[in-house]
Amino acid sequence: MNPGRPLNPPPGRWRMALVNAGLPMVALLLAAAAALLWGAWRVLEPTPEKRLVIATGPEQGAYDEFARRYLPLLQAQGITVELRRTQGAAENLALLRDRASGVQVAFLQGGVDLPAPAGALPLVSLGSVALEPLWLFYREDSLKRMRQGVPPDKLAQMAGWRIDTGPPGGGSGPLFRRIAAAQGLPEAGLVPGDPTAVNRVVELIQGRVDALALVSSPEAPLVQYLLNTPGMRLFHFAQAEAHARRFPFLQALVLPRGLVDLALDRPHQDVPMVAATASLVTHADLHPALVQLLFQAARQAHGQAGWFNRAGEFPNPEAGEWPLSPEAERLYRNGPPWLQRYLPFWLANFIDRMWIVLLPLAAVLLPLSRIVPPLVTLRLRSRVYRWYANLRAIERVFDAPGADLPALRAELEKLDLQTEQIGVPLSFTHELYDLRAHIHGVRKRMQARAAGTEVAGGDGTAEASGTQPVGPAAQRASAGPTTRP
Repeated sequence: MNPGRPLNPPPGRWRMALVNAGLPMVALLLAAAAALLWGAWRVLEPTPEKRLVIATGPEQGAYDEFARRYLPLLQAQGITVELRRTQGAAENLALLRDRASGVQVAFLQGGVDLPAPAGALPLVSLGSVALEPLWLFYREDSLKRMRQGVPPDKLAQMAGWRIDTGPPGGGSGPLFRRIAAAQGLPEAGLVPGDPTAVNRVVELIQGRVDALALVSSPEAPLVQYLLNTPGMRLFHFAQAEAHARRFPFLQALVLPRGLVDLALDRPHQDVPMVAATASLVTHADLHPALVQLLFQAARQAHGQAGWFNRAGEFPNPEAGEWPLSPEAERLYRNGPPWLQRYLPFWLANFIDRMWIVLLPLAAVLLPLSRIVPPLVTLRLRSRVYRWYANLRAIERVFDAPGADLPALRAELEKLDLQTEQIGVPLSFTHELYDLRAHIHGVRKRMQARAAGTEVAGGDGTAEASGTQPVGPAAQRASAGPTTRP
C-alpha cells in the first residue's frame, strides 16, 4: 500500500459488471424505442396539416351553402378552412386535378364527365352528400308566346327558346346538354349564362332568356326564390324514369304536390324531375385524419331530412363516377373509431394511427421497467460496496508478517475520510454505516496490535477491549460515522 496515493474505487466485480453492462443496455433500448417512434411518426404521419382548401361553387348556390355548414364543424377541431368560390362543378373538377391550385376537397356533380389531362391527380369520393335536381324554370309569357299556353313535357318541344344553361365552368351546362341531346333539342337555343347566378336569375325575370337550367339542391336560396316567384313555371320531366335508366348518374324524383307552399297548393300537382348526385371528392392521398373530419362534418351537415331524402340517408357510400376512398369505406362500415367517444379527436387519431408501433414498444418497455429498478439498486449499493476492496487490501497487508503499522493506519484513515464523501439516498444509509463500522473494526485491530494485544476473531468485526480509537478520523468513527445522503 502507498500512503501517498489517493484511494480509488477498484474496478468492480460481478456486481459492477452487471451494472456496467445493464445501464448501457437500458440506454440502448431507450434509444432504439425513440428511433422507432420517430420513424413511425415520419411514415404514418399521425398528425396532418391543419389546413383545408374547399372548392364550393357560385355564391348563393347549393355548394356554397354546403361549405358554410362544414366551416364551423371543421374549425372546432382546429382546422383552418379556405372556401374557394367557383363557377360550379366543372371548374371544381379542374381545380381538384391540378395540384398547383391548392384545392384539396370539392363538391362535384354527377355527369360532369371532363377528360382528365396528363398528370392529373387521382381522385376518390367520400360518398354522396345530396341529390341535386335539374330545375328548368321558364316564363309563363314565353309559354303563351311560343306554345299558346300549352306546357311542354319534352325538351324537343322547346326548340327555338333561349335557354340559359349556366356558365362554362358550371355543372348545369354539361348535364343539361347531354339530356337535351338525348331528347332531340337543337343546340341552337342553348346559350351560356352569366358567371354570377344572381345575374342569370335577373335575366330570366326580365325576359332576356325564356328558360333557365339550374342543377342545385332545393335548399339553395335562388331555387327557393324562383319557386315562389309569380310568372315562373317548372318543367315536368315526363321521361324522368327513362333518363334514370339510360344515365347511371341520374335519379328519377317527384316533387310532391303542395311541398313548396301547402297553403297556396304550389305546385298544384306532382312534378316528375331528374336529379344528379352531389359527391364530396378529395385527393387520393389526403391524410386519413382529415378524411375522418370531413366524414363527420358531412354527417352533421347532410344528415337531416330534405325534400327528396329521409333523415340519415346522406352521406352514403354511393360514390358515383369516382372510387370510394378506403378510409371512407372503413368509416361507413365501422363508424368513427371508438376512442373518439372518450378522447379528444387528435389524441384518438394519434393512438389509432400509431397503435401498430405503440403495442410492440409497450411489449419491450414493460420487461425493461422490471429490469431498471434492480439495476438502480445495484448501482447505488456499488457506491458503498466497491470500497470494501480497499479495506480488504489493507487487511491483507496488515495480516502479513512485518506489516508497516503506521503506513497502514494512514491508509485506513485516508479510506475513512473518503467514505465520508460518499453520497447515497437515505434508504441506503445503513449500507454506508456498515462500511464505516467495519473500517472502525480494522482500526481497533491495528490499535490492539500496536498495544501488544490482538482483537479476538481477527475478521475486522470484533471490538478491542479497553482500547479507544485515536486521531481525528478515529475519533469521528468512535462517535459514529456521518455521511451525506
